[in-house]
Amino acid sequence: MKKRVVKAKSRTFKEELKEKRFRLTIFGSSRIKRGSKEYKQIYNLAKMLGEKEIEIVTGGGPGIMEAASRGHRKGRGKNKNLHNIGLAIHLPFEHKINKSVDVSKEFKHFSERLDNFMLLSNVIVVGPGGVGTLLELFYTWQLVQVKQICHIPIILLGKEWPGLIKWLEKSPLKMKFIGKDDLKMLFLAKDCPETLKMVNKAYEEYKKGTKNFCLNYNKYKLY
Repeated sequence: MKKRVVKAKSRTFKEELKEKRFRLTIFGSSRIKRGSKEYKQIYNLAKMLGEKEIEIVTGGGPGIMEAASRGHRKGRGKNKNLHNIGLAIHLPFEHKINKSVDVSKEFKHFSERLDNFMLLSNVIVVGPGGVGTLLELFYTWQLVQVKQICHIPIILLGKEWPGLIKWLEKSPLKMKFIGKDDLKMLFLAKDCPETLKMVNKAYEEYKKGTKNFCLNYNKYKLY
């Protein structure tokens, strides 16, 4: 008589939401190729986060998202209680969810997907990207500005972001469409160690459990 093989049950997104953990979201382009400097940088950052037992959230696809998911799996090793989450978007021309994602959920609309990113995020790291990445960055920044979500760090990692900051200073800030305090919500990081220093500050506050540390899954209730 053959033995019956029972497959391990995959964790669902709703089950993951019940786990009130510190999570870091990584935004970035799906067009970044394996072997590129940008891919390796995000892979190494996610690996460090896995080693520190910090969960990550990505868009679940290829490029930067795949680099983060793969790096996180490598960093966490055999720790099966630590997960990386992929919030995918259903598009006819996009690739499928990458194989290194542990827990995934697919959305039909960008708005709902963005709201779920906000729900899960304690820190945002923005890597190199295009229109989609800019949408994610500015959506996060606006919600922090109007205090609809917590005052979480928004870290810009990569060569393209200093140019954006200069433009913001020369145009919107100069014309008083934004204030200096708005710009202070964005942090530039030149490399992974610098990024990790900023993340560590937020993580230490979270671990202290003080009332001053705001949690988005408490403030930005969707479910």
